[in-house]
Amino acid sequence: MQKKIVAEFLGTFWLTFGGCGSALLAAGFPILGIGFAGVALAFGLTVLTMAYAVGSISGGHFNPAVTIGLWAGRRFPAHEILPYIGAQVIGAIAAAAALYLIASGKPEFTVGGFAANGYASL
Repeated sequence: MQKKIVAEFLGTFWLTFGGCGSALLAAGFPILGIGFAGVALAFGLTVLTMAYAVGSISGGHFNPAVTIGLWAGRRFPAHEILPYIGAQVIGAIAAAAALYLIASGKPEFTVGGFAANGYASL
């Protein structure tokens, strides 16, 4: 069980770091940077790399919604839900903290401007 939890932590960390990091650091609005397709590809490629790297260990959920969905479909044991979700949440928080440390070094960094879509004024 320990290997599964570590695998879910690493997978969720990588998904959040790579996907959200691309949106935060390399994309913007109205100047797109890598663009919407680039951010979508970053999310897809992070899931792909972790599915190959640790998917055989933990199943490669990397998202609490996937874990709950698999449980609801009776394809995942109930006693493993909380450890999986705990590892996923902690992995996402760790990646968000790492992104915050990296992004805070940018000259134009503002706390409220994380990957804003330009819909409303900041």
